[in-house]
Amino acid sequence: MARLTAEQRAFLEEKRFAVVGTINVDGSPHLAVMWYLIDGDNIVVNSAQGRIKDRNLAADLRMSVLVEDGYRWIRVDGRARIEHDQSIAHADIRRLAARYYEDEDRVEDSVKNNFSKQHRITYRLPIRRVASEGF
Repeated sequence: MARLTAEQRAFLEEKRFAVVGTINVDGSPHLAVMWYLIDGDNIVVNSAQGRIKDRNLAADLRMSVLVEDGYRWIRVDGRARIEHDQSIAHADIRRLAARYYEDEDRVEDSVKNNFSKQHRITYRLPIRRVASEGF
């Protein structure tokens, strides 16, 4: 089991976007740029039900998350854990919105007018297999 170094963790805790990879039913990759956060020893992403990554992960839990900044990058590979509990998934999307929007009014507006109307799903990827460059 790989652990993040303090430098890698600090890099991931900075506000960046992640590229999340899942496997389509035909075996081809599906990549999506997403918000993410570090929660203990997990990378957390959240999506609305019905999106391609939702269907892919329901069939195959393998997922990769790549975060880059020029020539420095970190990739975490593994099997996601899926959380459908709406109280948890909605709390997670609120945390993600707060991380990326930083403006509480914008967070509240997004939660009220967008996220609260969706069935949200949280994916937790344990940080166990890590590849990186520049650290």
